[in-house]
Amino acid sequence: MGKEVHCYSVPDYASAALAAAVEDIFAQSAAARALGPRSRVLVKPNLVAKHAPEKAVTTHPAVLDAVCAALRRRGVESITVADSPGGLYNPAVMKSIYKASGLLAVCERHGALAYTACEAAPRKTDGVRVKEFSLLRPVLEADFIIDLPKVKTHVMTGMSCAVKNLFGTVPGLQKAEFHMRFPEKEPFGEMLVDLCETVRPQLIIADGVLAMEGDGPAGGTPRALGLVLGGEDAYAVDLAVCRLMGMPAVRVPYLAAAHARGLCEAALEEALLRGDTQAAAPVADYKLPAGFADISFADKAPRALRWAVPGVEKWLAPRPKIHRSKCIGCGKCAEICPGHTITVEDGKAHIVPRACIRCFCCHEMCPAKAIDVKRAGIFNL
Repeated sequence: MGKEVHCYSVPDYASAALAAAVEDIFAQSAAARALGPRSRVLVKPNLVAKHAPEKAVTTHPAVLDAVCAALRRRGVESITVADSPGGLYNPAVMKSIYKASGLLAVCERHGALAYTACEAAPRKTDGVRVKEFSLLRPVLEADFIIDLPKVKTHVMTGMSCAVKNLFGTVPGLQKAEFHMRFPEKEPFGEMLVDLCETVRPQLIIADGVLAMEGDGPAGGTPRALGLVLGGEDAYAVDLAVCRLMGMPAVRVPYLAAAHARGLCEAALEEALLRGDTQAAAPVADYKLPAGFADISFADKAPRALRWAVPGVEKWLAPRPKIHRSKCIGCGKCAEICPGHTITVEDGKAHIVPRACIRCFCCHEMCPAKAIDVKRAGIFNL
């Protein structure tokens, strides 16, 4: 399969086309031919937080069901489903998220382990930014990793799919620590490439049957695409998603970093698409995140004023805004905030603007969709 990306039209999650697509992805994969009774398989879905499947925030249980069935047909006995969403990471939290997402019922039906032990251990890397990651124990113990992302937009990285989904292999609030270490998009993207090169999933099956557009990965709007993508190369799958969304891949921080290292092209070669390529054709009206329209003034500013550009860009950059009328005071945003710039007072959340690093973790974790991405009014003129 190499860097090929296989495309499948799947009208809905109840369609027999879903199981057929997943089976064909396994059949096309050279890596998957080694699967057997002794294989220790980790399936890494995208969970984020406690959301029902129809919200299009998490990997749909029907996709996991098809993957588990394909693994059982190949005689695989050890199947572990594991993820570390944002916020607190403990057995009670994980069980509630597995249940709400519908993945727990799938695991029970197939005899797979929904991982709740919440243990992690270090792994050395040859990374550019990070020389050691703490990773979930099932990641370290697996000999075959299946990346099961959701096709979504993302207010920080532009889009989220195969590579970004691997951030969930880092346990709990340690993800917030990485946001503090790398508050700017470019080094954060380099960190994600270091992580992808460390985890190295052997197979990617992306859920785009019901995707997300707008201010994803949790605050956007569901978008029915009727699409499943499969491949062995995480960067190639993400390039295919960029093409579909009409998003220049070089503006996605981790794809720009991967391209700089020679790990992927600047855009997907159409010849690498296989199967129902029309299902993955560019969508003209795909709604991108609000912050994706950011501009840089550095090259256009008068030479005498270029000293002020960094401050102007920081002032105009998008940032999270709390709608007090929607806020339920749950504290999830304060819990996940890397810089501890959010407090809950009188039952409502408050952000200290000058300390905000604009990682949008709060926007991602808010269960009430009470946090929007605020842009400078000049962009609305």
